Amino acid sequence: MDGHGEDCKVYTAGYSFHRKPFYMNEPDGIHNYLFRLQTEGSCQLRCDGELVQVETGELHMYDPDEPYELRIGDTVDVTGKRVIESGDYHIFFGGVWADEWWRKIKRPCKIKIPLTDNIMDLMRQIAMEKRRIDNPHPEISSHYMKILCLSIDRYLSEQPVGAPRTYLAYQIKSYIEENASSAFKLEDIALHIGISVSRAVHLFKEAFDTTIMQYALDVRLNMAQERIMFSPMPLEEVAESSGFANYTYFHRVFRSRFGMSPKEFRLSKREHIT
Repeated sequence: MDGHGEDCKVYTAGYSFHRKPFYMNEPDGIHNYLFRLQTEGSCQLRCDGELVQVETGELHMYDPDEPYELRIGDTVDVTGKRVIESGDYHIFFGGVWADEWWRKIKRPCKIKIPLTDNIMDLMRQIAMEKRRIDNPHPEISSHYMKILCLSIDRYLSEQPVGAPRTYLAYQIKSYIEENASSAFKLEDIALHIGISVSRAVHLFKEAFDTTIMQYALDVRLNMAQERIMFSPMPLEEVAESSGFANYTYFHRVFRSRFGMSPKEFRLSKREHIT
């Protein structure tokens, strides 16, 4: 499959689950770019010239000429039982845009991502697009692919490889951004990440020099600001849909941040637009 005449072409994408031994070896490369995200179980993949154990949440990335080797065999679970289990999302893609993207920086062989991250959601969406039999807009998968690649760039810029403390802090940050429109407590975040509340508070403050709840407030205010500007929603509904428990509190913190009430802000922006 040759993608060099295409802007960004997704050749195949899907989900695989193995309960039997499986082996694949392409010493001369796979001739396309490949993203492979381990979602369940484990396997072995060739990474930087070595066969390594792959765990859940690892995204492996290959260029067209890189040797590819996959081994799925039995492992021992916590009860001592030998099992075979490996699930993954995979995308083969190419094209001029993909070539340019790949060459921008030195790509790591693998990155670790939370399975709630938008990178996983994008891979799932691309796989769904490729399953469509009657698809009048095949270019949608190409656009999703570009967003996925750029999301990986952003993730790498925010998450230094091999820094577990920073990794946990960014997991907290992602949780806040994904759940800002609903009410949550520090205990909810800590439980989701799997650490204590005090450790979550400390790691986030250390990484971002702000508190978890202050960052949540900032995200919610930005959401509310956009909805006031670009939607006809009543202000009370703006407050509720942006994660504020009541309009009185929303009104107070909005005025404190932007120097005017939500109503005044909406009027000023509409006058500016017109």
